Amino acid sequence: MSQTPEYAILLVCAPDKKGLTAFLTDMVYRAGGNILDLQQHVDNSEGGFFLRLVWDLNDFQIPRADTESWLNKTIPADMHMRWRLNYSDDRARMAVFATRESHCLYDILSRIHAGEWDVDLSLIISNHACLQSIAESQGILYKIFTIDKANKATQEQAMIRCLDEHRIDFVVLARYMQVLSQSFTEKYRDRIINIHHSFLPAFPGSKPYHSAHLRGVKIIGASSHYVTAELDAGPIIAQDVISVSHLDTVDDFIRKGRDIEKIVLARAISAHLQHKILVSGNRTVVFY
Repeated sequence: MSQTPEYAILLVCAPDKKGLTAFLTDMVYRAGGNILDLQQHVDNSEGGFFLRLVWDLNDFQIPRADTESWLNKTIPADMHMRWRLNYSDDRARMAVFATRESHCLYDILSRIHAGEWDVDLSLIISNHACLQSIAESQGILYKIFTIDKANKATQEQAMIRCLDEHRIDFVVLARYMQVLSQSFTEKYRDRIINIHHSFLPAFPGSKPYHSAHLRGVKIIGASSHYVTAELDAGPIIAQDVISVSHLDTVDDFIRKGRDIEKIVLARAISAHLQHKILVSGNRTVVFY
């Protein structure tokens, strides 16, 4: 069986100027790297340059342990580049936060079981015991942190210690119905992925599909985004919609909404795992 090639993934954002792509590709070429994939985007309105560069490590002359220092020395400071380096054989450790709804959690587990994602799901955190049997059936640790106004800060610190103990790289909120504090979201900046229906703010509250049904909407959808301190206002990673009609009941809306939530959340997780996302302000560049 042939061995899967190892490759490096470099994500770059910088103020746009002539020659950036040529400089970066030549830099990799001169160090013996064979470029496998290159995607770039220039935001003409903001003057931003974004790039994802992938190269084979077989003949690359820079040892992995020295690559970051090589990049720091090779990229001129006056280019004002922000960059992030990852590798194809990096295996991220993911935690899932959930409350009562199980559809997104089941979908995540099925994709991992099918080998769709190279990720370790080692921890599920919840504020209820409702989904504990699901975790136990998969041999996944399930931790319950009940939260109210009086203990929220203390419980969040306990959750953070739990995440640190299990060396978690990023968190997925699979219909987790608790608002995370600013200190929590800042600690895991661009590492917490959320999913919600796309009706916000037009249809807020606990029964958005009921409200949408009363308005006779023709499409419903879902959005997945990185979590920030401002509720449901973080950089959007993925979105999609599905058609509905006057023939659909509220139950149909909920069923279709759950389907699209699972799909959109999976797309966001995939893009994150494959290092295809660059965050710029409150927007993302996603290299599909």
